[in-house]
Amino acid sequence: MKKLILFFVLLITVSFNSPQEDAYGVGEYFKFRIHYGIVNAGYATLEVKDATFNNKKTFHVVGRGYTTGMSRFFFKVDDLYESYIDKETRNPYQFVRKIDEGGYTKNQEGFFNQSVNKVVVKDYKHKTEKTLYVPKNTQDILSTFYYLRNHPNIDKLKIGESVAIDMFFDDETTKFKLKFMGRENITTKFGVVPAMIFRPLVQSGRVFKEQESLTVWISDDDNKVPLRIKASLAVGSIKADIEAYKGLKNPFKTKK
Repeated sequence: MKKLILFFVLLITVSFNSPQEDAYGVGEYFKFRIHYGIVNAGYATLEVKDATFNNKKTFHVVGRGYTTGMSRFFFKVDDLYESYIDKETRNPYQFVRKIDEGGYTKNQEGFFNQSVNKVVVKDYKHKTEKTLYVPKNTQDILSTFYYLRNHPNIDKLKIGESVAIDMFFDDETTKFKLKFMGRENITTKFGVVPAMIFRPLVQSGRVFKEQESLTVWISDDDNKVPLRIKASLAVGSIKADIEAYKGLKNPFKTKK
C-alpha cells in the first residue's frame, strides 16, 4: 500500500486556470477515494484556509493522505502536507511535510526566500538544517497544484503540447511537465462532467511502468477540479475518483 502515498503526491500536483482570477478560494475542500486494484485503499483530502505569514496575506492549504480498513491494517499511512501561498504572487513561503508510511517517517519544514531564490529546509527527525538554491518561482509539492490551477496557458494548449514548472521536493528541484491529451465527458458520482485529459511526465522504472503511465481528468470549467486519476504501476494499478467537494469558487458544470 505504499503506492498510496506515491499516488497522493502526484494527485496534489494536477489542476489549472488564469493568474488574474483565482480558480479557488478560502473554504474550498476536496476528498478523493483511492483504489488499489479492487481494494479501497484510502482517501486524500485538500482544503484551503486563510492565514497570515510574516504580515502577508496567504492561503494556507492542507493536504492529507491516509489508508483505511484492511489496507490500514496491512500498511498504515498518515501523511500531512501544508503550504502557505502568497495571495498575489502565488509563490510559497513555507511548506510542511509530516509522513508516516508503514513506519517510515519524515518531519520537515521548508522556508522560501523568493527574493534570493533560496529555501531553508529543517529536518526535525534528523535535527539538520540546510540552505539550497532554487530557480525563480519554484513551487513546493502542494503549492504546485494551486499554481497550475491559475496557469495562463492551460486552456490554450493543443493536443500533444505541455506546460512545465519547477517543483521542489525531497531536497531537490525537478521539472514537472504536464501534457494535454484532449477532452471527453466522464461519469462521476455527481453526474457526467466535461473533462480535459492530461498526462504528467514521471520517471519510469522504479514504480511506474513508463514515463507516461499516469492519466488525469480535470473538469473543463473555471474550477479545474481533478476528477479522476489512473496510474499503471510496476505491479498493478491505482485509481482515484473525487468523492466529495465544497466551497468551489465557480459553478461545477455537469451534463444530465
